[in-house]
Amino acid sequence: MALQPVILSGGSGTRLWPLSREAYPKQFLPLSGGERTMFQETVERLAGTAAEEPRRTIGLLDPIVVCNESHRFLVAEQLRLLGRRPAAIILEPEERNTAPALDLAALAVTGDGRDPVLLAMPADHVIRDGRGFRQAVADGYVLARQGAVVTFGIVPDGPETGYGYIRRGDPFSAPEIVGAAHVLDAFVEKPDAATVVGYLESGDYLWNSGIFMLRASLWRQLLARFRPDIAAASETAYLGGAPDGDFRRLDVEAFHACPGDSIDYAVMEHLTREGTAEAISTLVLPLDVGWSDVGAWSTLWAVRAQDAAGNVRDGDTFVHDARDNLLMAQHRMVAAVGVSDLILVETPDAVLVASKEAAQDIKTVTRFLQREQRSEYRHHQRIHRPWGNVDSIGYGERYQVKRLTITPGESISLQMHHHRAEHWIVVSGTARVTNGDKVFLLTENESTYIPVGTTHRLENPGAIPLEIIEVQSGGYLGEDDIVRFEDTYNRTTGET
Repeated sequence: MALQPVILSGGSGTRLWPLSREAYPKQFLPLSGGERTMFQETVERLAGTAAEEPRRTIGLLDPIVVCNESHRFLVAEQLRLLGRRPAAIILEPEERNTAPALDLAALAVTGDGRDPVLLAMPADHVIRDGRGFRQAVADGYVLARQGAVVTFGIVPDGPETGYGYIRRGDPFSAPEIVGAAHVLDAFVEKPDAATVVGYLESGDYLWNSGIFMLRASLWRQLLARFRPDIAAASETAYLGGAPDGDFRRLDVEAFHACPGDSIDYAVMEHLTREGTAEAISTLVLPLDVGWSDVGAWSTLWAVRAQDAAGNVRDGDTFVHDARDNLLMAQHRMVAAVGVSDLILVETPDAVLVASKEAAQDIKTVTRFLQREQRSEYRHHQRIHRPWGNVDSIGYGERYQVKRLTITPGESISLQMHHHRAEHWIVVSGTARVTNGDKVFLLTENESTYIPVGTTHRLENPGAIPLEIIEVQSGGYLGEDDIVRFEDTYNRTTGET
């Protein structure tokens, strides 16, 4: 029986604004201090499991990723950079929480005699002790293969009121495992400060990690029993969908009808309430591996390397007589003098200044931006595209200037605009340009003009990135003024 990693990547991470945006959320950022993003670290987290467990045969399958449809090219690109091919990338038209997401993965791997052990992992966690995590997963695999439902409880390192808790019950005898296992007694909502002190003193409470293991067929049975509406809707959406290149699309209308719920609420809490009457072992494995869900700026400060004064510094920063601050500079210098316990985050289009104590209140900013339909809520100044990226350089009445970077071998769609003309200037690389009925090459310092209503395409036939300055002019410059005739990436007319 194989182990099937399922990476749940549906979150938006708005509490880490302005680094995390709706279109480019935190799991796709290198926030933990290394070069890899949190999503990439999650993909690679199980590497070496089989070699470390010679006495326990574990067949590790390629991961299944369940993500928002709008993030599909981010997922595909970050997997490509790792040299990894997933078993599937399942696209959700909209967020429905973790229970439908796990059911979609289960539907993808059951049938034809297949029934792997699912390991559901959020894509936005930091785990410092990879070997310790793999050891716990190997223990969980043994238990789940035997029919148990397993979750992992984080050993608390302080009185945290921002997490849900798990109350562990009696020890569970399992001689085949290396670590300890306990009966899962109950899930507990986020406590107040006074309650959490009692939790820590008792030693019976763990943080809820949101990581679960069980056989795919068992998950489907339990979901059908406790939330038949979710099970039916997700199955209809999956079976009514179809492959689209590297992705699996769903039946959009059926998925819109699917209720949203978490794995905890949809299934796990029912098992703890019904107890042994279900004849299913519901177990928790304590996990002490340097875990964090990086759910707020104060949490990121705690997991990053600090200088002698407790400052976390990233980018072009300067400090004097400053302590315990988080400073991140992407575009210009950030200086902190005589301050403490602050969050200072600078990006090309936004600056955040907040106290660490108010880190959970960053959501008030994102709510404002969303309500006002500000671009800073959804996008960075640099916007990822499947063919490369776009930087907004400047804009004014009836004009906009952008820098386009096209990856070697890639191209924008064959398209036209009703309301704007464009002027392309090659900064570096070689461009193959379709301009009306003409196709020609442009090199450095050469340019072309594309009138309103003219069909056009830009391609990079070279071996280095192609950089273009694009000057748009016209009465309307919105991204929805794109009519696509051909597109390598199967985007819809209104999709950027």
